[in-house]
Amino acid sequence: MSKQYFVRDIGLASKGEIQIKWVSKWMPVLNNLYKKFNATGAFKNKKVALCIHLEAKTAYLALTIKKLGAEVWVTSSNPLSTKDEVAAALAKRGVHVYARHAAPHDEYLSYIDTILKNKMDVTVDDGGDICEYLHKNQKYGVNIKGICEETTTGVNRLKELEKKGKLIYPSIAVNDAKSKHLFDNRYGTGQSTWTAITQLTNMNVAGKCVVVVGYGWVGRGVAARAQGLGANVIVTEIDPWKALEASMDGFRVMPAIDAAPKGDFFITTTGQSKVIRIEHMKKMKNGAFLSNAGHFDYEIDIPALKKSAKKCEVVRDEIEEYLLPNGKMIYILARGGIINIAGGLGHPADIMDMSFSVQLGCLHHFLSSKKMLPKLYKVPEEIDRLVTVEKLRVEGVTIDR
Repeated sequence: MSKQYFVRDIGLASKGEIQIKWVSKWMPVLNNLYKKFNATGAFKNKKVALCIHLEAKTAYLALTIKKLGAEVWVTSSNPLSTKDEVAAALAKRGVHVYARHAAPHDEYLSYIDTILKNKMDVTVDDGGDICEYLHKNQKYGVNIKGICEETTTGVNRLKELEKKGKLIYPSIAVNDAKSKHLFDNRYGTGQSTWTAITQLTNMNVAGKCVVVVGYGWVGRGVAARAQGLGANVIVTEIDPWKALEASMDGFRVMPAIDAAPKGDFFITTTGQSKVIRIEHMKKMKNGAFLSNAGHFDYEIDIPALKKSAKKCEVVRDEIEEYLLPNGKMIYILARGGIINIAGGLGHPADIMDMSFSVQLGCLHHFLSSKKMLPKLYKVPEEIDRLVTVEKLRVEGVTIDR
């Protein structure tokens, strides 16, 4: 193939290399699994595609898979989270990279097409776009042994396909592994969301009112970290069990329309569309900050906001100021994209060490197994346990037997 990559500027590679080198120091579980799986030879000469938030930790996963002997193809599952310098560094290392920060949707789909037409053996998906594309273009999926899905949104899409009897590829719900959702979704997203918000806004959180929309694993983490920063936390929910849990965890629970006038910071964590709508925004305080911690950028109804607002301007890096007809200003962070990556550095490296170790284990499972039925599988218990036990070991933590 004449061209192996499409990135914004290959000259950014040295900057990306520095970032990758840093995270590599904090991923001992992934490094130890590399040694274990390298001995099996399962990855040699296989084609592996990754459609996942493209930043330094993801790059290190891609390079680890390449070091195992596979040919690796990468794009970003969300153009707003793409780090151009990291994409350039991967391209320089011989990974097939097709990604550009803030690429339009049609361009993003062309990247997926470019990758998948090379007929992958296994894929890592984050949000379900590769899975959807493979189902629409089944000629690309003739060699697929399995799809590993990273996030809640993507797992929900897989469950819907399976429910309708339309899932045609074996898939593993990596997001549902204990060692993933308990730590990545809660502690990883919880911390990195607030790191991004405080860095972008340069605002104090203590004493402010924080409204967390949704109380799944991500919502739990975001709420707990907000409480730790001294905020007064309100949770909105549609699930009575989660609402009761939030209440018993010490948070106020109320409908979003009632929370709207109270919040200083709003964070969506649901994976659902338009959970903050224009009727909520019109009731918000002057100066309220809105951000999204979900995978896609549709949780805040920004198109309706743009239509309603009298004025919009960029007032700070990744902060847009909207003037509402009632004279109030509200601020959208990272254009409504996933805040911890589109507006920050993503999860801590030592958290992603666990998540990507689960991914590597599941890829190895597909490549070393006989042909599996087209259904949605749980992460094999031995992989989930292996990653957790290995994490305890590298942290120097011992437990009873």
